Amino acid sequence: MSAFAGIRIIDFTQGIAGPMATMMLADFGAEVVKVEPLEGDRAQHEPGYWCWNRNKLRVRLDLGTYEGRRLARDLIASADAAVFDALPGELERLGFDAGTLTARYPGLLHVWMPPYAPRGRWSVLPPEEQLLAAVSGACWFQFSWDDVPVELVTPQLAYAHALIAADAIAAGLLERQRSGLGQALTVGGIHGFAVVESGGALRAGEVLRMRSPGARGALPNYRLYRCADGEWLFLGTLMPHHFYKALEVLDLFDVMTMPGVDGEFANLMRPEVREAVIARFDARFAERPREEWLALLEAAGVPRAPVWPRERWFESEQVRAIGMRAELGHPELGTIVMPGVPLRLSETPGSIRGLIEDVDPATLLRERPPVPPQHGEPPPARPGGPLAGIRVLDLGMVIAGTFIGAILANFGAEVIKVEPPEGDPFRQYGLGFAGYNQGKRSVVLDLKDPAQREMFYRLVEGADAVLDNYRLGVLERLGIDYPTLSRRNPRIVQASVTGYGSTGPMASLPGFDPLLQAQSGLMAAQGGDDEPVFHQIPVNDTATSMVAAFGILAALFARERTGRGQRVETSLAAQSILFQSGELTWYAGRPAPAKGGRDFPGIRALDRLYRCRDGWLAIVCRREEEFHQLCAALGHPEWAGRFLARDALQQSNDGPLASLLAEVFAEMERDDALERLLARGVPCAPALRIEEIFASPWHRENGLFWECEHPQFGPLTLVRSYAEWSRTPAGFTRRPPLLGEHTEEVLAELAERGAAAAS
Repeated sequence: MSAFAGIRIIDFTQGIAGPMATMMLADFGAEVVKVEPLEGDRAQHEPGYWCWNRNKLRVRLDLGTYEGRRLARDLIASADAAVFDALPGELERLGFDAGTLTARYPGLLHVWMPPYAPRGRWSVLPPEEQLLAAVSGACWFQFSWDDVPVELVTPQLAYAHALIAADAIAAGLLERQRSGLGQALTVGGIHGFAVVESGGALRAGEVLRMRSPGARGALPNYRLYRCADGEWLFLGTLMPHHFYKALEVLDLFDVMTMPGVDGEFANLMRPEVREAVIARFDARFAERPREEWLALLEAAGVPRAPVWPRERWFESEQVRAIGMRAELGHPELGTIVMPGVPLRLSETPGSIRGLIEDVDPATLLRERPPVPPQHGEPPPARPGGPLAGIRVLDLGMVIAGTFIGAILANFGAEVIKVEPPEGDPFRQYGLGFAGYNQGKRSVVLDLKDPAQREMFYRLVEGADAVLDNYRLGVLERLGIDYPTLSRRNPRIVQASVTGYGSTGPMASLPGFDPLLQAQSGLMAAQGGDDEPVFHQIPVNDTATSMVAAFGILAALFARERTGRGQRVETSLAAQSILFQSGELTWYAGRPAPAKGGRDFPGIRALDRLYRCRDGWLAIVCRREEEFHQLCAALGHPEWAGRFLARDALQQSNDGPLASLLAEVFAEMERDDALERLLARGVPCAPALRIEEIFASPWHRENGLFWECEHPQFGPLTLVRSYAEWSRTPAGFTRRPPLLGEHTEEVLAELAERGAAAAS
């Protein structure tokens, strides 16, 4: 039996984010009924549609008619959860808003996934990834050569929106299973931005995190390098011990004696030092072909990876070994290849059972009749989040492991970060550590010491979940593997994250986010015909954190029925496939995925970023009428005569039309250009700089940030929430901890529980 077997979800969403969120629930046994308009999902011609909507049943209804809305209401009344992605105001018009439906059906989990946010002028734009990336600030976070905003060629915000929504839905279902009550849950596109930029969208006083010049990486120890044969590799020596091994292989140990380095690893991050060190590394890597360097570095245990095209990675033995390549048959398209299930649960596993299938709604309603509407007072709010009462022990480090705990803390779990005496090594990266470690208490325990390991076992006895991102074999050596922990607490859920999975030829290798960016084809796709591009978003890290959090929540939900815990596993490698699901879903004749380029502004002339006199904006025109309105708004109706509208929509990002638009926008103030375009109904948004988002009315009215005082960093502004709950409100209220700040407090609580149990 899968974790969510017996749960019915009615999914009214289209595109990527909503369908991909409910895909995760369907993979783990939920019955997901996808309600589409008569003309179908707007993404039905995208190859990824077949992946994002696998394991689902499909009903097509006209919600503009009385009969269509009646059937939709009956389906909702038969369900445990309903998921929507309408723009603000649309659900109220249909009578499907949270207030109406949760009053009628108090047990319903009502999920709203607005493409942008619940409130504000930019939240009513047509659903477009590029516009969300612009107005959220994401375009300015990406590394660039010429200090310009950059559009990602893969829809990373949509993928993130999907997974954090899946986490929130799972948390909501868990709370509902325990309380018997539903509630309203809102997870917008802004929350997708928040989760992937938790380590970037923050400031200490007026100090922002560094934005790297260039697209290879800012630090010599964590950077792309070109080899003698023109091929690229990524050197992933984030940790000092790995870097020192690399220096030995490269015969560059004298770098540590260079002026400014002065023998200190941390000095490599200083801007006035790193460029000279990078020059030394560039010259050395240029002396040999890539395969030689890869072999030498691997032999020394140095994290590194080649830059590959995504197809090579998807066909690799490692991807097959971890089950991330699946094949299904389609009567017209033939074999469809798609990503597999990115998560392993030992007792309630997920599976891919088939492509989306049409079903008669009458059949569904016979199988599970709608419950009658109720009338009464809504239940009182219970602050603390849907995970209040859940205790998690966080052994994670750097990003992928420890950010799992932050997500769970954001939903209300009590999270205790258990660190070795030297602390999480990511603490040396300052504000990044702060962003990924909110909401926790920190204790120091040396798990190699038998007495302190016994203290950890006692913590396990009172915990619900334990998480880690150790390499294979470490849990067993420390004596904290799942069989050992489950003997102390049979209800414990243990979740482990690795770089490459627990099977396959690469399973034992150290894994870091950019290594998977490189080998999975993400860097090559963003660079296009130019050199590969290091993504500022730690795509595989944050994706893995979200997927692992989902696994923990699925296991906890299953525990409510079985009374037993289980083991959860996932990997950066799995997410390197999942977060390119639209690009990797393949069948004969599918259109080629888009390619990026140097400081990529966007894919077409009418779908890209443009510089104005005082800033940047993004436009996305999909319809011929929008092109005509754009011409009128900019005072150039003659363009409509020069370019046929259908041809204009396909013009390249650097062709004649793009040049004309660039010239006109360059002479305009950004706000004036936006007002003119919006007045004509042209989809557009400002591309906000990083420093702008902290004062942006749109970000403020949607509650993106909160502020706290930190003993090390002073006043901090940080991401506040990854979801909004009506009955169990949540969000961060605890600042990032100092090393071991709560050791005495937590151990005192442990002693009190022990004394109470003995009395």
